[in-house]
Amino acid sequence: MTRNELAKTIDHTILKAEATRAQVEETILYARGQGTASVCLNPCWVPLAADLLAGSGVAVCTVIGFPLGATTSYAKAKETEAAREQGAAEMDMVLNIGALKSGMEDYVLADIKAVVHASDALVKVILETCYLTDAEIAAACRLAAEAGATFVKTSTGFGPQGATAENVRLMRQSIPLEMQVKAAGGIGTLQDALAMLDAGASRIGASRTAAILDALDAQNAR
Repeated sequence: MTRNELAKTIDHTILKAEATRAQVEETILYARGQGTASVCLNPCWVPLAADLLAGSGVAVCTVIGFPLGATTSYAKAKETEAAREQGAAEMDMVLNIGALKSGMEDYVLADIKAVVHASDALVKVILETCYLTDAEIAAACRLAAEAGATFVKTSTGFGPQGATAENVRLMRQSIPLEMQVKAAGGIGTLQDALAMLDAGASRIGASRTAAILDALDAQNAR
């Protein structure tokens, strides 16, 4: 795998609450230079990213109902509409975890549909797998597929555990072939990233993209 090939699987991410404008700009410009799949950032930075990434081929990705997923479906839809209007092309939404664990599948389905219908864009549904049983992960994948989402995603990166290869495999097995899996949360090394891709992910969420790509260069140079 080349550096460019790996870069195109990565959503270069900056979601920390304390991230400054200068840090966000640096993240965006690094992603543009590397040709990553997208830059994933908080909604307030979408206009800045849309401006700096114009014409680059790197998508603007933002988060919806982040990080708890417990806002109302109406709020998630409005947040999605605003992000779309400001230039976001990909929406990573957090499903309502408590509703899923309560067996409220109709509510969860409607919640995801609200974002899908408001987005006119690529939607990734964040499951926050650390809080779910295998059966709940499979159910969440089924509901995301029924709602018309493009991806299911492992984690926000704010929970007690991030992505695992085992959960990526389970998610890949629980969705239709046309859907995809994004692994995110705690992916900081080349070994981590390659393990997730090998398990069935097609997209990686990472803030330590430089370390991952530089490690691949070093490996390829041996």
